[in-house]
Amino acid sequence: MSVAGKQPPPAPLERPGSLLVPTWTKTSIALLYDEVSENAYDIRLKLTKEVLTVQKQDVVCVSGSDHSANHRTVTLHRQPVGGLGLSIKGGAEHKVPVVISKIFKDQAADQTGMLFIGDAIIQVNGINVESATHEEVVHLLRNAGDEVTITVQYLREAPSFLKLPLGSPGPSSDHSSGASSPLFDSGLHLNGNSTNTAPSSPSSPIANEPKYEKRWLDTLSVPLSMARISRYKAGTDKLRSNAFEVLALDGVSTGILQFYTAQESADWLRAISTNISDLTLQNMKMANKCCSPSDQVIHMGWVNERLEGTDSSQLYKFKFLALKGSSFYIFSTPPVSTLDWVRAEKIYNLCEVLFKIHKLWLADDCWLQANLYLGIHQDFDLEDQRPYCFSVMVGHGKSHYFNVELGSELAVWEKSFQRAIFLEVQRTGSKTYMCSWQGDTLCFTVDFALGFTCFDSKTKNMLWRFKFSQLKGSSDDGKTRVKLLFQNLDTKQIETKELEFQDLTAVLHCIHSFIAAKVASVDPVFIDSQSIARKYMYSN
Repeated sequence: MSVAGKQPPPAPLERPGSLLVPTWTKTSIALLYDEVSENAYDIRLKLTKEVLTVQKQDVVCVSGSDHSANHRTVTLHRQPVGGLGLSIKGGAEHKVPVVISKIFKDQAADQTGMLFIGDAIIQVNGINVESATHEEVVHLLRNAGDEVTITVQYLREAPSFLKLPLGSPGPSSDHSSGASSPLFDSGLHLNGNSTNTAPSSPSSPIANEPKYEKRWLDTLSVPLSMARISRYKAGTDKLRSNAFEVLALDGVSTGILQFYTAQESADWLRAISTNISDLTLQNMKMANKCCSPSDQVIHMGWVNERLEGTDSSQLYKFKFLALKGSSFYIFSTPPVSTLDWVRAEKIYNLCEVLFKIHKLWLADDCWLQANLYLGIHQDFDLEDQRPYCFSVMVGHGKSHYFNVELGSELAVWEKSFQRAIFLEVQRTGSKTYMCSWQGDTLCFTVDFALGFTCFDSKTKNMLWRFKFSQLKGSSDDGKTRVKLLFQNLDTKQIETKELEFQDLTAVLHCIHSFIAAKVASVDPVFIDSQSIARKYMYSN
């Protein structure tokens, strides 16, 4: 164990053993949700160690003449069986384009090799239909004759409902009634008004004719270093269903990524969080090369801080927390240079803070109201809907209330606060506070090796000293005064010592930090056994 003046060697940075998860590389189909239009668009996500890439489908020319794939003009030969061989959805009356929603295998549209599901129809036989209603486009296509020339453009952000398969409930695709719905398929694989009943042969391939393919193209790459994730609508407790947003350090957002199942959403959330954590660990190691052994970064990362408004409304804002050397830092943005560390919004001495877990969301959908050491802090309204909450109590009775996205993150913060506080106690060795009693100015010292000492501030004469093990209880008035109950080793009697401090909360937190560090130095297993979040992680 270390006493004042000695510097314990810095422990290597690592994730807690039970939380080790391999770096994820992942690819799958998802949806990009637009909260304004309430539409969702097909995308593909690609995750690597350092970047999350959002891809959208587009049609590209892969061979033949160098035509732009943005607009393609295709000639269809209507067949007596199967018609044009495609179905459409959408219409200007619903503020969505008319889009090819289905192409029937081996029929006219399919035989061209140049049309794709998701193509927006721009022109029909030279007539612009971008502002046309669904019925107008259906009528035009059905009465365009046996040879129909259409100009299309692949709609990279076609709402997913435009590409739902046939068979959805709603108006029938049989247009004998003369009515159709823009949100359901209008089947143009049926015969239109044709004057020629003879089968038409597919057109012969033309030399150097362009060939098109639908491919996934990168549209946005979000660096994961210092990135953050949010499952909540901005500033609220409203949890997005099977969806979350990833924001880069510079504020660039993926948009709302929506998944088809809760399991898929959870898998992606864990995978991205793991990669962000790995990159954060690398950044910490780089920063620590420039720091002294006593000023190492123990842990840092994004959280949400709850802010209490004047109307009692609950608002959350992203904050970046760091445990470094002797201090606990709160930033609005991550520190990226040495100078940034002095620009923190708040800086607290680690010996004088108290970490407390408030909420865990269990597998059986019930709440566990818990804390690390001293019980629930009743000053907080715990009726909000966010799980994985903790608070950091600081001096003068103030507190910060935080939320993280995953139970694993909560477990890491719990262990990191323990480790950072214990290291600071061992480095510091002792802390002394000015206090008073009955008009006398005194000094109260908490010492890692000796325990509690009180002496006269003027004469430096020691008035009393007790070991940590002799402290049997305490009480305070919640303001400035505290009573400490010690057991005399000789008489076995309880002696009461009353003191008054300017910042009583900081002193009580310091006492707690020193006692906890003392216990940890003697019995580390006991401290681990008290970990609420780690118990949750083991159980899951």
